[in-house]
Amino acid sequence: MRFDTKIRYDFVANRNKFFGFSIAMTVIGIVSLIIFSLNFGVDFKAGTNMDIAVGKQLTQEEAKDLLTGIGFEHVRPTVGGNGNHVTARFDEVLDQTKIKAVQNAFIEKYGDQVSAEVNIVSPDMAQELGKKTIIAVLIASAAIMLYVMVRFDWRSALAANIAILYDAFFVITIFSIFRLEVDLPFIAAILTTIGYSINDKVVILDRIRENLRFGNYKNKNQLAELVNASVWQTMARNIYTVLAVIIIAVCLLVFGSESIKLFALAKLIGLVSGAYSSICITSPLWYLLKSKEKRKVAVKPTTSS
Repeated sequence: MRFDTKIRYDFVANRNKFFGFSIAMTVIGIVSLIIFSLNFGVDFKAGTNMDIAVGKQLTQEEAKDLLTGIGFEHVRPTVGGNGNHVTARFDEVLDQTKIKAVQNAFIEKYGDQVSAEVNIVSPDMAQELGKKTIIAVLIASAAIMLYVMVRFDWRSALAANIAILYDAFFVITIFSIFRLEVDLPFIAAILTTIGYSINDKVVILDRIRENLRFGNYKNKNQLAELVNASVWQTMARNIYTVLAVIIIAVCLLVFGSESIKLFALAKLIGLVSGAYSSICITSPLWYLLKSKEKRKVAVKPTTSS
């Protein structure tokens, strides 16, 4: 069994390198989570979020100085919109007196056109939101595994799901190591990463199934050639698809407002990880599972003399 596709790199033969790197990153992520945990935003811990429409242009430094002047030294406000909107997140549940103090400080400096929207997250609400987030990720992963199992086989489902969970955990690892804030947009980025990641994996698995249907391998070397050929046959499509979304994510990261920059960054990391895991984890892992399958050998009937 030979393929016309030029195999420029043998992903199957070098699978242990990819597995070793992925396991190392997973271990680093686990250690980072144990030592540092995640830098949860106000969405996942008790706190107060204030969106203040100022009506005039201001800088982030001016907003910071204003909040520092009334006793909130550790708050880092972000200025969005056209430079006339401030978002301030407080690590404590503010009572009405403190909320009024913040509003009055902005009104005194920028006039009566200042308005504020206040969102308070209680400790119970934050804990409940964290539980629902974990459940959402698990349900999404289980649904994807069931879909792949129905469409392909259990080997494809297991390989794809391991790679998808790696993608999600890789994003979490980067955010844990660099102490980036985890909020609801981050969770949206994780879930969309899972969705985009399964697309690449299904494309490769579908080509493997197609090549397997029209070709018959006799040994592990031929099976490895089949997997490598399938990867290279879909390489251009996968790269173009991922690059198109990466360009959008980079534009959001560079030109977007402060409120979506971390979402764009998480999405960008997830896209890169998804492209890597589709080629370097899913395909070699499927090969590893398939190569251990005991093939039935046809036995020629014997003729009695």
